[in-house]
Amino acid sequence: MDSLGLIAMISVITAGLTMAIGSIAPAIGQGLATQNALSAIAQQPDERNSITRTLFVALAMMESIAIYCFVISMILIFANPFWDFIISQG
Repeated sequence: MDSLGLIAMISVITAGLTMAIGSIAPAIGQGLATQNALSAIAQQPDERNSITRTLFVALAMMESIAIYCFVISMILIFANPFWDFIISQG
């Protein structure tokens, strides 16, 4: 296998692992946050609007972690700087 093929294979595997591992923590965090918010709403129904607003802000912050992992994966696949280096060495 040539160097370019090796770099491509490693990049695709790393991109897949980045998405897999990088989306596990936000998914668990979002589930726990939603569970706790629903529990808090059940205990204090009058504070529903405040709890819901805070929940949506927290969910957006957690989702940004998964989006960053997606961006890193796309960079590894489509704009990998190592490919240019290997091609220029060839």
